Order: sequence, then C-alpha cells, then structure tokens
Amino acid sequence: MNTAPRGDSREDFHRWSRAVLAHHRARAGAGASRAVYQTSTISALLDGVYDGDVTVGELLEHGDFGLGTFNRLDGEMLVLDGVCYHLRADGSVRPAGAEELTPFAAVTRFAPDMTLRISEPCDRNTLLGRVDAAIGSENLLCAVRVTGRFAVVHTRTVMAQTPPYPPLTEAAAGQREAVFHDVDGILAGYRTPAFEQGVSVAGHHLHFLDGSRRHAGHALGFRMRHGTVDISSASALDLSLPRTPEFLRAHLARAGTDRAIRQAEGGS
Repeated sequence: MNTAPRGDSREDFHRWSRAVLAHHRARAGAGASRAVYQTSTISALLDGVYDGDVTVGELLEHGDFGLGTFNRLDGEMLVLDGVCYHLRADGSVRPAGAEELTPFAAVTRFAPDMTLRISEPCDRNTLLGRVDAAIGSENLLCAVRVTGRFAVVHTRTVMAQTPPYPPLTEAAAGQREAVFHDVDGILAGYRTPAFEQGVSVAGHHLHFLDGSRRHAGHALGFRMRHGTVDISSASALDLSLPRTPEFLRAHLARAGTDRAIRQAEGGS
C-alpha cells in the first residue's frame, strides 16, 4: 500500500502524488485491459427512452473520459480528466452534479497508446481519416482526444424534452446550433466499429469543449489549425442495460436504425 509522506512540505506531497499518478498511468499503458463502460444504447434513445437509472457519480466510478447525455435529453455530456461537464442548450457549461441521471453514456479510463501531431490545417474528414489510418483496423473501439487550435467548430446541443417523449430524430430537429471561430479547445469521444451501430454510434462521435470551459456541444464539423490527437484503445465493452419500465417496453430492433442514427447525430 502506498502512503503519503509525513513531512510538512507541500512540495514533498506534490512530488509524491505525481509519482503515484505516473505509476498508475504506466501500468495502464503497459498492456492493461481497458474497457468502455456504457449505460443503455443509442437505439433506446432513438425510441425516446430519455430517462435512465445511472447517476453521474456511479458513471465516474467506471472511467475518467467519455460522453453521453442527461435525463430528459437535457443537453450533452462530456467527461474529461474525471470531471463530468453538463453542456446545456442555452449555451451554459457547468460540472454535473453527482446525483444527476443519464439515459445514455460511455466512459473509459483514458491512457493514450499513440499520439498524432497535427502541424497543418485540416478539416474534419482529413483529420479523422488520419485517426482511422493510425488505428489500422475497422474493428477496434478507441477513445479519441483532439487538443489544439481550431479555425472553426460547428456544434449542436439537444434541448430538454417533456413527456410524452418524441423519437430522437424529432428531438434533434429542435437542437441549438453554434459556430465558434479561432478558438482553443478539445474534441473528445469515440471511434466505434460499424458492427456496434445501434448499440453505440458507429464511426466518430465527438463532443467539443473550448479552452475557457464556457462553450461546448456535439461536434458537427470543424477545421483545425494545429494540435495533437491522443488515441486510447479499448479491449472490452461493458454494457449495462437500464431496468426502467420505459427501456423494458422499448422497440430496439427497428428497421432503418442506421439512417435514423445518422440523421439524429448530424451525419457523424
């Protein structure tokens, strides 16, 4: 068992804490199995199941990085460095409360396997093409964190719904969109295999948070000036299904799921 130093020096404590953190990161990066923990499915959201039974506090027990949404579809979720941010349609960003509930979210313990340097301007398709090439397989689930300077970022944020809930394609039609220019920030999310479509969002699903932690949303498009891309692969998917009456009654194997997801996610 590790114990903190008994000296009174604050610097001693910081050195100790940095050493412990480095030790755990080294273990995570040395082939340790990493899982993505996910509550519910995208197909349930498509069917209007917007109330879940997992709290933010419970979610953060499973990971320090990820994305999702909140009950009633009240905005977007972004988890970075163990902090869960609530991105509201009114443009506000704040840390989420531990007791807030989520109907869909996916988190992991982020430990980069590789880093790409972006030294020239590139658009969304070019950047994500480089990510796909670096991963090297269509069949791997990876967490992706893009940090840098952006010429433009186009986002949308879903608005809270009231029962009876509409399907996700209808709820997304009333989303709030915003465009940010010449901004520092982070894009974070997942590159998910095609065979997971319906369970998750196949392809790239990214949320944006600017450097001031004041502006954010689901990323529809962007153009990056320069920065880095960190990629953290996962070897397992831990899928937790809700036990709410709404989920148990939902129709999750409808025809046209792929088309509906792409419409709701803005082509992501």
